[in-house]
Amino acid sequence: MSTSIASQKFSRRAFMRTSSLASGGLLIGFNLFNACKPNAAPPVDLASLNYNDFNAFIKIADNGAVTIFSPNPEIGQGVKTSMPMIIAEELDVAWKNVYVEQGVLDTENYTRQVAGGSQSIRHGWEPLRKTGATARQMLVNAAAARWGVAPSECTTSEGIITNSKGETLGYGDVVNDAAALEVPEEVTLKEIKDFKIIGTDIKNVDIDKIVTGKPLYGLDYKVDGMVYAAVVRPPAFGKKLASYDDTEARAMPGVIDVVKIGEKVRALLEKDQNASSIISGSDKVAVIARSTWEAMKAKNAIKAEWVDDSTIESTEDHDEILTGFLEGNKFETLRKDGDVKKAFAAADQVLERTYESPFLPHNCLEPMNFFANVTTEKVHLVGPIQTPAWKAGVVAGLLGRDPSEIHLEMTRMGGGFGRRLFGDFVIEAAEISDAIKKPVKLVYSREDDMADGIYRPAIKYRIKAAVKDGKVSAYHLKEAAINSNMYGLIPHFFPAGAIENYQVDVAKYGSSITTGAWRAPYTNFLAYAEQSFFDELAEMMEVDKIQFRLDLLRKVDADADENIQYDPKRMEDVIQLAVEKSGWGTKNENVYQGFVNYYCHNSHVAEVADVVIENGTPVVKKITCAVDCGVVVNPLGAANQAEGGVIDGVGHAMFGDFNFKDGTPLASNFDKYRLIRMKEAPEVEVHFVKNELAPTGLGEPTLPPAGGAIANALKAATGKRLYKQPFAKYPELMTLPDKEIIG
Repeated sequence: MSTSIASQKFSRRAFMRTSSLASGGLLIGFNLFNACKPNAAPPVDLASLNYNDFNAFIKIADNGAVTIFSPNPEIGQGVKTSMPMIIAEELDVAWKNVYVEQGVLDTENYTRQVAGGSQSIRHGWEPLRKTGATARQMLVNAAAARWGVAPSECTTSEGIITNSKGETLGYGDVVNDAAALEVPEEVTLKEIKDFKIIGTDIKNVDIDKIVTGKPLYGLDYKVDGMVYAAVVRPPAFGKKLASYDDTEARAMPGVIDVVKIGEKVRALLEKDQNASSIISGSDKVAVIARSTWEAMKAKNAIKAEWVDDSTIESTEDHDEILTGFLEGNKFETLRKDGDVKKAFAAADQVLERTYESPFLPHNCLEPMNFFANVTTEKVHLVGPIQTPAWKAGVVAGLLGRDPSEIHLEMTRMGGGFGRRLFGDFVIEAAEISDAIKKPVKLVYSREDDMADGIYRPAIKYRIKAAVKDGKVSAYHLKEAAINSNMYGLIPHFFPAGAIENYQVDVAKYGSSITTGAWRAPYTNFLAYAEQSFFDELAEMMEVDKIQFRLDLLRKVDADADENIQYDPKRMEDVIQLAVEKSGWGTKNENVYQGFVNYYCHNSHVAEVADVVIENGTPVVKKITCAVDCGVVVNPLGAANQAEGGVIDGVGHAMFGDFNFKDGTPLASNFDKYRLIRMKEAPEVEVHFVKNELAPTGLGEPTLPPAGGAIANALKAATGKRLYKQPFAKYPELMTLPDKEIIG
């Protein structure tokens, strides 16, 4: 049977359409997250379309071609392809007849026009299906009326409507009739077994433009009369501008102006300190020139004097301070089951370990950039941003403008990983344009990007477990982190609910170094720490590592504890799939394996790393990855996401190292910051659990387990446990021991 969505009222409040397109045809849109305003009026033609009334769009031309507007930012996670696939599936059109365009920011009607948290498909799954199904039903109703038959006598397939007599009409034949009909109050969604588009490999809708260098990214955007800006920034966190001499810079070729920025930001923060969590109120100097190169060359000629800013938080030695926090008692308890102190006092065995990670920059391939043109009529913003609505609101506050005057267009992003959530570069571009009264493109150099960024916080975890009568009786996890109030521990992930006495505590140390979301926030390092600890705990208890995890999962009653976020059965399924596909325990003696299972971003993942010894050095050769993310919309894109997450996780666990001395970054380009190289990337084999459950996250969940999998495999190969990242920084821990110790 099909799935009927009865009792849904598809009024103009949720579903809109118009027939008055300049070219003829039907334009319809359904609010992705049920937030269309009652007074939202549809646009009248494509030429004047500003998308103010839509979350998702379908344009059906009278020749049957379908254009779908994708509203969410595209950072390489594939939503510009997969979201339209969902609509097209229920619309029942041939994918070859679908054209996809990027929508712009709609601050009136979108509730989650965001690229972050691996949530776009999860939140959009049902609304997007309803979008396509409602459009399909309207077209069927129009055809049925023309034939004088009941809609139930009609079927659809790839944009063709057929009645019981075998007569056919194309969507384009009835599109204008459909526009005059009422929106149906009840629609029927397809059964998953009947999908024709969802579950098939669809290439990225932008791939041809990407490989041929067509304009897509923020750096590609240009308009007539546009100038370029580069910004002189503090050389260290904790510094402020005392004075500057721009004489030499102004005399250089192509230079148009030099202005100081920061005043408007400080004024905004005085009025509304919650305007942004990352805006810096310190003064900076912007050089404006005819080209990016001329602006950057002149920027280097600015003679700036910087002094200590006594108003900001410390830039002291973070390693020592975090250790002190772990030893102290300034913790906030996020979850407490039972009594861990009592359980530790009664334990037969206790294991306690501390795990350490450094700051990490994002290092997107495309450096931060944004276009701004501030005029009396409107503020026009264009560029790569993960949170367009948030930043448009901040710009409105910054410039004292009505939010309706902010028009923001999104470009494809050359990487995001959380860095483009914060949009400090959008604020800078807007302030510069307002100061010079010209359209301007702000472009960061790689040094700007790396040395004045938003970083993954340095973190230390201390994990302690008690064993009583051969069972884990207590588990205590502590986190000490830099500025981690937004990105602290997840207290209700595995093994929450599996251990009677369980406690999670977190402590934050404030610093002027700006920290924030880095791909797979909360979990990118925690997964390694916990899963490495589980392995060592199983070794201490002399039990099988896989069975140890399964036994813990089988103790969890997720129905009885509404806070538990993972599904024990789905976790068990990915464990079994990873064990099967990786050949766990069956490889020859020269292959050392490490296992991890993890839940984050609503998805369950298990990974197995294969390590071999080459020329006396352990080398990661392969990662087998099992994923349960529900229905896989686009298997080709999904596999790419999973593989990329694994390689990113391996690379940063092995090599990612970034720190500060007195607030000054110790690396500002790739000569001193190590990324994984192509020849070091392991083979990645991805397997998806097949089910008919609604999709969950995929952009991030495969990254966190990778570090733990290779750490556990390295232990099998070398006999040594790793407690610090990056692993390659501590070669003494990866040195091959005497042969009898191996394994």
